[in-house]
Amino acid sequence: MAMLRGGSLLLLLTMLLIAALLMALSLGSVVISPLALLRLLGEHSPSLDATLVTQLRLPRALNAIAVGGLLGLSGAVMQVLLRNPLADPYVLGVSGGASLAALSAMLMGIGGSLLLPLSAFGGALLSMVLVFALATTARGFPTTRLLLTGVVMASGWGALIVLLLALAPSQQLPGMLFWLMGDLSYAGAPWLGLTVLAMSLLLLSPWGRTLNVLARGPLQAAALGVAVRPVSWGLYVLASLMTAVAVASAGTIGFVGLITPHLLRLMVGNDQRLLLPASAVAGAILLLLADTLGRSLLAPQQLPAGVVTVLLGVPVFIVLLRRSVH
Repeated sequence: MAMLRGGSLLLLLTMLLIAALLMALSLGSVVISPLALLRLLGEHSPSLDATLVTQLRLPRALNAIAVGGLLGLSGAVMQVLLRNPLADPYVLGVSGGASLAALSAMLMGIGGSLLLPLSAFGGALLSMVLVFALATTARGFPTTRLLLTGVVMASGWGALIVLLLALAPSQQLPGMLFWLMGDLSYAGAPWLGLTVLAMSLLLLSPWGRTLNVLARGPLQAAALGVAVRPVSWGLYVLASLMTAVAVASAGTIGFVGLITPHLLRLMVGNDQRLLLPASAVAGAILLLLADTLGRSLLAPQQLPAGVVTVLLGVPVFIVLLRRSVH
């Protein structure tokens, strides 16, 4: 029965993802009906509308799917590792380190299609190593100490980002600010993000039972035969990689990694074998809808997707918080 429910949920989420993708391809400053959209996708001699769909909207939609999926999946992993349902990919300062490194690469003019993600991953990895080095004690890394160290590290990265923006040349500042707010307008080819998302799902799929045990606490996991330290380190590195690729592709986008797995956990429980893939698909849906709304609400002007996710996420978070209190 649980497998049927899980399969039904994933099927429903996949159908919603397809519907959100069609909506993203149809809506914008130029509205294209679904029938016209299907006809345009099959054209051999592309018209202006077909070029708009295939060269502008489709790559942007695929980037939204990749980034949303990476944030949703890394958020689910972080919430298990920290045993905190309100943790997200940014809680340990990983996003701050990735953002600072990516902005530095942009400022130096080396923000190419490959160098930007590499810089972001280096910054994310550096942040994670610093957090663990400062939080580790003789008994390991207690969750509370880890969280507090992450909050302090995130504040430090935030201050350095502000300093970097203050020193940036005026002609580069608008693009850096817009990117920092979470913008998919200038995202490159989506294949890196989609590849990392697919590989992360493949790597995590055999670890569902282990994560279920790890969610009970390190002592119980160790008693049941889980190598807690190596598994935790490997999962933190993987979550950092996913966060870094997401940040490099679209800047800082909040609430996707927080709200998506938390909401799904309230709906279907805490079985990671279902929660991890469901969080990836639901995160992709959320960011795809947010980006479509940002492109369509004030068209032809565009709102950064990160702004829309915050505007949507704050009231949802308040509702969830009130429900958990009562």
